[in-house]
Amino acid sequence: MTIVYFVRHAQTNYDNHDDVSRELTEKGLADRRLVTGFLEGKDISAVLSSPYKRAIDTVGEFAEKNGLEIEMIEEFRERKIDKWIEDFDGFCRRQWGDFSYKLTDGESLGEVQERNISALKKVLKKYEGKNVVVGSHGTALSTVINYYDPSFGYEQFQEIKGLMPWIVRFRFEGEKLIDIKKYDLFQNT
Repeated sequence: MTIVYFVRHAQTNYDNHDDVSRELTEKGLADRRLVTGFLEGKDISAVLSSPYKRAIDTVGEFAEKNGLEIEMIEEFRERKIDKWIEDFDGFCRRQWGDFSYKLTDGESLGEVQERNISALKKVLKKYEGKNVVVGSHGTALSTVINYYDPSFGYEQFQEIKGLMPWIVRFRFEGEKLIDIKKYDLFQNT
């Protein structure tokens, strides 16, 4: 069995509009200890991450404490929107309603899902039978959940919007999904 723990990043500084370099807030830096604590004792073989700073920094403390290098996987990055969106909820509702909708230089949820699933399938082959961590993002992770559970849509995305960090465990036999379990680190569930 292969277990993949997707870790949505901790709270970020939304005053920084640069998606790649957006850093964690003080609360985010403190909350990553929840991630480290959760992952302890899970026999993690590898730590992978989106190349975005907030994802790296969220799983970085665990990796460092356990002597693991973080492998950057570009395909696990967050959705490219094209520009800062003031009505983010309206934009998200439209994208979840139409997986092909995107702004001119942005990505559709279908494109985000396709590249994240492609990367995940490579991870499942490379780390078969191991437990791995993936530093991720809310939208990217939500499209992965949606791929395996199409009932996860806009309403469920809205429910997890404030969960930072958030962990979702996927268990696989080969490429076949066995189950998904979601962990709210603030509720210890």
